Amino acid sequence: MTKQELIRQFNELGIEDMGEVTELYELKGDFINLEYTLPSGQKIKLWDDNKTYYGAEICRKNSGTCYGLTAGDGYLLVCEYGNGGSGAQIVLLKRL
Repeated sequence: MTKQELIRQFNELGIEDMGEVTELYELKGDFINLEYTLPSGQKIKLWDDNKTYYGAEICRKNSGTCYGLTAGDGYLLVCEYGNGGSGAQIVLLKRL
């Protein structure tokens, strides 16, 4: 999928408070590979530290949190986190 198609896919998700995605950047997996806690309490990471993915950060208006967007390995991920990636939570994980 091209970068422009991925941007379109992100914009069509309809996530509240997420501004329009206008650009995606190539980001190293070890930079974006945040740890998430599943409802069972298990901690997971979703990406390969050694791969490169398309991604972006969109800060929420009037909030101390940002949305982190990642596209790769056949998935779109939108997560929400605080300063420095703290408290990361999965908002949406979609198979392409």
